[in-house]
Amino acid sequence: MAVINQPNSQIRLTNVSLVRMKKGKKRFEIACYQNKVQDWRQKTEKDLDEVLQIPQVFTNVSKGQIANNDDLKACFGSTNVDEIILEILDKGEIQLNEKERSANLQQKQNEFLNIISTKCINPRSKKRYPPSMIQKALNEVKYHVNPAKPTKIQALEAIKVLIEKQIFPIARAQMKVKVVLANKVKKQVYDEHIKPLIDKIEDEHQDAKMFECIGIIDPFNYRAIVELLQGENAKVKQGEGSIEVIDMAAVKE
Repeated sequence: MAVINQPNSQIRLTNVSLVRMKKGKKRFEIACYQNKVQDWRQKTEKDLDEVLQIPQVFTNVSKGQIANNDDLKACFGSTNVDEIILEILDKGEIQLNEKERSANLQQKQNEFLNIISTKCINPRSKKRYPPSMIQKALNEVKYHVNPAKPTKIQALEAIKVLIEKQIFPIARAQMKVKVVLANKVKKQVYDEHIKPLIDKIEDEHQDAKMFECIGIIDPFNYRAIVELLQGENAKVKQGEGSIEVIDMAAVKE
């Protein structure tokens, strides 16, 4: 809600998300509804009235100080408030409040734990651990999420720590796949490109026409093999090669 204090021409806002931009030596801010700035930038929200709490440019939202025309002209080369608001909204730096920061951190934490949960298994039971159990183990080894670092990179780092420490039996989940190739492309495609991507070969079989391999691979390498066999720059013609997933939670003994 906006409360207008007429003598000082000040506007005070609550539950606000700020977007800030520095121009020259001056700071300009606009007051937006929580969680709406990203919707606007991702083009899922196109109604500016749903984004802005009030269509005004401030020098300090928390103190209710509105930017004057002289400052706008000097810094933006214009006094057109609508155009300046759009520039700040599109290019400014989002200032999260404590509630939003906490929600973002929780979302990142959940994503982080889910990545680990999907990529790891108990090597004995071949079952995945729930995120709550992974969190408990990470607390024990004192590994905590850094909100400034990419979630996936941190999850992969944490997996290495968990496998090294073995707070409980844990291993990286791998894939068991079957690769089938025409004999005429085996040497060029399998020996040179696919075989180096297989961590463990469990079985190889060859008849008069086709070659077949069953092996354990890192899930990261699955896409590379698919590209070799079925991608735009595939090394084989249609019908000369295929890959089939046999087990999504395999373990290389």
